[in-house]
Amino acid sequence: MPILFPPKPPLSGACWDGRITPGPPPLLPDEPKTEPAPQNSDETLYCEAEASGAVEKEKAARDSSETDLEIKDTEKFSTTGQRELYLEACKLMGVVPVSYFLRNMEESYVNLNHHGLGPNGTKAIAIALVSNTSVVTLELADNCLMEEGLLSLVEMLQENYYLQEMNISDNDLGLKGARIISEFLQRNTSSLWNLQLSGNNFRDESAELLCQALSANYQIKTLDLSHNQFSDKGGEHVGQMLALNIGLQSLDLSWNHFYIRGAVALCNGLQANMTLQKLDLSMNGFGNEGATALGEVLRLNNSLGYLDISSNDISNDGVSKISKGLEVNESLKVLKLFLNPMSMDGAVLLILSIKRNPKSKMEEIDISNVLVSEQFLNILDGVCAIHPQLDVIYKSVQGFSAKKALLQWTNPMKLIQSYADQHGITVVDFFRSLNPKGMMTMPVGDFRKAMIQQDKVPVNLYQVRELIKKLDDKRGGVNFSFLKTAKP
Repeated sequence: MPILFPPKPPLSGACWDGRITPGPPPLLPDEPKTEPAPQNSDETLYCEAEASGAVEKEKAARDSSETDLEIKDTEKFSTTGQRELYLEACKLMGVVPVSYFLRNMEESYVNLNHHGLGPNGTKAIAIALVSNTSVVTLELADNCLMEEGLLSLVEMLQENYYLQEMNISDNDLGLKGARIISEFLQRNTSSLWNLQLSGNNFRDESAELLCQALSANYQIKTLDLSHNQFSDKGGEHVGQMLALNIGLQSLDLSWNHFYIRGAVALCNGLQANMTLQKLDLSMNGFGNEGATALGEVLRLNNSLGYLDISSNDISNDGVSKISKGLEVNESLKVLKLFLNPMSMDGAVLLILSIKRNPKSKMEEIDISNVLVSEQFLNILDGVCAIHPQLDVIYKSVQGFSAKKALLQWTNPMKLIQSYADQHGITVVDFFRSLNPKGMMTMPVGDFRKAMIQQDKVPVNLYQVRELIKKLDDKRGGVNFSFLKTAKP
């Protein structure tokens, strides 16, 4: 089946690193990586090869094509299988097919991270995906995409309305890549809602382009811009975007270079935002001034449910400003302050702010580098009496006796199993009784609150935390169904 491509010079020097990072679903083993298979093998993991003379002649004959991904004979295309289409695309692009993709191109999840596809290998994948209706999530991190590979993906997304999540992190896309992505986002035409752009060497100029596009984009719900090079100027662009954007629900800006000016500008935009629910700002440099701005955000914003400001050089002074916001905030459920230079005094300010707020929905505060005292635990018990859904994760307790520690870590599942045996019920029956709807799943906060308030099996916060780890469904809830087959 003829597929039209503009002529491209062969790319010598493959960027294949010989590694494969499998992800769900389970993969079959590929051939040994130490010895590449012959060029005509479709079971070889290979990214780019010198195109043959015959292939170059075919490509030159198609010099007049209008688009890179145009199919000339649509009738023949409709009867051509996905596998055959990909194999022909690989032949014309001068690359050897990726065996994992051949085996999994009809699955909903395809993980091609670290395959060293290069621009031509990526283009062959894009051609196969134009008409694919199976793949929903596509992983392409660390693949040397370059400008040409990114363009082919963007063209594919204009035709494919089934692909919803794409990861193109760690491809060093830079300013040229940011421009291509920005033009794509401005169209608002694809079904993509989750876009991972971590580690692409985006600087403030890239931030400006991306934020201009995102200001009017309502399709992207989850965006990862972590591990880039945004500084205070980039923070100003992000703040302006957040004030206008009405689509983003989750934004990861961790591991950038936001300091006071960028932090304040970003927070100014957050005050006006009404849709963002999850924000990761960890590993930046907000300091106490940025924390003051965040405190004002928490006072005014009632959509944010998850905030990670770990490792931001925030001391007790900054924590006191955040606590002022928590006294009136009605939406935040998770606050992570790990690796900030705060002490137990700051920790006390945090939990007392929750106590003063009868409408607080806080479920988890992470201060796991802070050493606390038994006095702190007594204060925390009083707070949890008002807010039983709350869990505070700290480092350890000064002078905590071994006897108390042993009691604290008694296996809660054994206690529940013993209660179930005595009353002639199953463990699953016990857990389902905690759910007013009698269902097998519950939100973590509701489960924690129900376990603390029930009087059938006395447990403490530490034991409840252990239960949550055991029953965690990785989506913010607990799931009891696997206990049906578990042995006592």
